[in-house]
Amino acid sequence: MCEFPNHELSENQVAFLTEIPKCEHHLHIEGTLEPKLLFQLAEKNSITFPQGFPTTHEELAESYNHFSNLQDFLDVYYIGCNVLISEEDFYLLTLEYLTKVSKQGLKHTEIFFDPQSHTARGLTIDLVFNGIQRACDEILAKKGITTKIIMCLLRHCTIEDCSETIDLAEHLIKEGKIHGLGLDSSEKPFPPELFEQIYLKAKALNPKLRLTAHAGEEGDSSYITTALDKLNVERIDHGVRSIEDPKVIARLAKNKIMLSVCPLSNVVLRVVKNVSELPIRKFLDANVPFSINSDDPAYFGGYILDNYLEVQRRFNLSKKDWAIIATNAILGSWCDEERKTELLLNLETVMNKFEDF
Repeated sequence: MCEFPNHELSENQVAFLTEIPKCEHHLHIEGTLEPKLLFQLAEKNSITFPQGFPTTHEELAESYNHFSNLQDFLDVYYIGCNVLISEEDFYLLTLEYLTKVSKQGLKHTEIFFDPQSHTARGLTIDLVFNGIQRACDEILAKKGITTKIIMCLLRHCTIEDCSETIDLAEHLIKEGKIHGLGLDSSEKPFPPELFEQIYLKAKALNPKLRLTAHAGEEGDSSYITTALDKLNVERIDHGVRSIEDPKVIARLAKNKIMLSVCPLSNVVLRVVKNVSELPIRKFLDANVPFSINSDDPAYFGGYILDNYLEVQRRFNLSKKDWAIIATNAILGSWCDEERKTELLLNLETVMNKFEDF
């Protein structure tokens, strides 16, 4: 039997990892829908679940421990989306996430949402966006957390549907309210090059639109190369399979292309058996920038601090290692330079406050 390292954390390490300023770049807002809120919204909106779906929030939470792959999770995820009906629902969902992570050292977050999960049910993109934005505005005023909103396309939908989604969001993209475009859902058999024209279309609406895509989670390292070459993305979501190709690793390091790594997600979805198997140390040694994120935390057993703590348990990183990770996460964020400077000063303060591990 393979033995995985599991280092006990000191009080100093936990306090340091709690306070270190965090930027989250890989967070699906629909994936923060906790079972309790899911059932509350289902009752409020008179939503009936399909036969065989858990009947209590406790049963639903337990079922999350048994995903066998990405698609298994997505099947449950899309059922959960059905309880989100009104702008108020999206506001409550987003505010619950932001309030929770405000106590975990989160300073900046770039939130994904999947419009096609909602427009297919007759909701408008504006309704969804407005609910999310209301919560973002509130948390900025109350807690000082800055946010950006990224619209993701579902790669299992038709190209025509993805193109129509860009049309529906045109005004939000042109006005810069939607800050970035992403690509999620099942990687296989939907390689990045299928969406080349869609990305060009969206970028033409606003040259300042930022671009990212899920690649190298299910798909091999070639998905990462194609996302960079065909979609002109600035960031890769997941990207852990980049370690399979030294040329890809060299390119990521040279061009400072950040990976948004999701440790607990990778375990739950069977990308790896244990967080210890992720190439965290190899990325650090190769100067590949990455951030640590929670992906769909309501489903994967942990928000951003939980992911930080688990990485520390498995890799026993130094304070210097964490300074590199936090710095790269700040520099790889899509907030403005003034905000990055604030966060780097915050990081320096925290680094000086705590003793070495």
